[in-house]
Amino acid sequence: MKRTKSPCIDICKFIGKNSWCIGCGRTREECKKWKNMKPYAITKLRRDLEKRMAILNGEEYG
Repeated sequence: MKRTKSPCIDICKFIGKNSWCIGCGRTREECKKWKNMKPYAITKLRRDLEKRMAILNGEEYG
């Protein structure tokens, strides 16, 4: 099975009440689980990460 590339960009700083990484938007727990996640879960998380990064960058998401 082909391994899905991690969204990590090596800027691992977790901030805010949700502890999202400022580099990729994931939580520490999501980072730990990434390698064992099923493709559907990865697809769902990637959609969530787009929203999170927009929030972290101060953009309106609608």
